[in-house]
Amino acid sequence: MLTSEGHTNLEIATEIRGNELLCLFGHSGAGKTTLLRILAGLTKPDKGKIIFNDMVWFDSEKRINLSPQQRNVGYMFQDYALFPNMNVEHNISFAQKIKDKNEVEKLMKLFDLDILRNQHPEKLSGGQKQRVALARALAAKPNVLLLDEPLSALDFDMRLALQYEIKKAHEILNTITLMVSHDLQEVFHLAGSVIMLKNGTVINQGRTEEVLGKKT
Repeated sequence: MLTSEGHTNLEIATEIRGNELLCLFGHSGAGKTTLLRILAGLTKPDKGKIIFNDMVWFDSEKRINLSPQQRNVGYMFQDYALFPNMNVEHNISFAQKIKDKNEVEKLMKLFDLDILRNQHPEKLSGGQKQRVALARALAAKPNVLLLDEPLSALDFDMRLALQYEIKKAHEILNTITLMVSHDLQEVFHLAGSVIMLKNGTVINQGRTEEVLGKKT
């Protein structure tokens, strides 16, 4: 697989239980983003299986490879990937499979986006874009929420303020949230569990304080 540091063999065998907020942690090139893309159906692995709640998403032997839409995964990219030609309200509603204006209104109020509903992404701050991206991800009511370093583009103060928004999104979704991060403080604050990757393999997995040691 091609990672940020070049080609790496991604060999991962793991199981996630419960509706946890987990963090994928490791150095650049460990395979964190690649793993998210595989789970989302955006990158096809050479072989293996991906199963979610008894539903087979991918099985190389049986030639099963569900599309991202069939997997119903919410994916928040590092740059948020908002549609520049759509305002805030339309960016959020675009993700809905069944259009529900009341639900969009609830999400905009929840993330304090009401007054920004008619603004386009170019007029938004980094924190505002992040809140729109989270609201859009939730609008799809996904089975799994995948967050690829969602706070990396923000300054320190904004990152602290918006960690709460991620917790809120996870609690609303009430399913698995898998987040990529390389910030220890962020991991301790947000994640109940950690999957540590190195050179494309899982080298440790468990409760955050057990994997990374107690926060100092």
